[in-house]
Amino acid sequence: MSTGHATSVMPRPARAARAGRSWAPLLKEAAQRIGYPVAGIAVLLALWWYGGHVIATNPATESFAGFGPGPAFAALYDLVTSGQLWGTVWPSLHRIGLGLLWAVALGVPTGVAIGYYRAMQESTHIPFQFLRMISPLAWMPIAVLAFPTWDGAIVFLIGVAAVWPIMFSTAHGVKRIDPLWFKVARNLGASGPQMLRRIIMPAIAQDVFAGIRLAVGVAWIVLVPAEYLGVTSGLGYAINDARDTLAYDSLAAIVVVIGVIGYILDRACLFLIQHFSWRMES
Repeated sequence: MSTGHATSVMPRPARAARAGRSWAPLLKEAAQRIGYPVAGIAVLLALWWYGGHVIATNPATESFAGFGPGPAFAALYDLVTSGQLWGTVWPSLHRIGLGLLWAVALGVPTGVAIGYYRAMQESTHIPFQFLRMISPLAWMPIAVLAFPTWDGAIVFLIGVAAVWPIMFSTAHGVKRIDPLWFKVARNLGASGPQMLRRIIMPAIAQDVFAGIRLAVGVAWIVLVPAEYLGVTSGLGYAINDARDTLAYDSLAAIVVVIGVIGYILDRACLFLIQHFSWRMES
């Protein structure tokens, strides 16, 4: 009995070796998942530092030395500790949130109609493509005249920029639905609202969220120049004010904040795509 028991137990060195082999792929995957992004950030910071060093050591450009990473992060620390940063970020988030809300409210129903009704698609293709190719900032004079407040004009410009990716992505998703699904639903007596709720919306969830992700990127880019209008708050205003006062370290700090918030918004959209749709991307 003792001999059989001894032979059935794996020696401790063998167990340790097997455990090491089982952990090796996990450690390698974790190193790749963390190491690659860290390496990319390190390269970006190195290039930024080198550019700031060149600017600071050149007599013709030394007055712009605040663009370097050292002064920029020092200014960012002051903005965070003083509480000024949130007062700058919140108005921009409020405006982009309202603009995206209007874009979703208009873009998703219109996209469903374009994708479902062929006549709607044919009649709106040329007008919508024409309007889509106009820069959102080109509507700025019209927005200023049409809206009683600067905030309203900025929200309108953001909505104009964001509605097209949402609309066309939604229409593409509807056109990809298998027509047999609609036929089966009609044979089972499904009404229009039931078909919309049970078939169309679940099937196009991934396309809608992908459109929103694209719309967030476009709207976030449009936000800064749109806030050059007569508002006295927001990230765009902060950049314009820093430029006028020659506070280049604060300007660079606000640019960093814009990039960080934009990345967070993009990751939030990616989370929606991965967790609230039928088809999961590998």
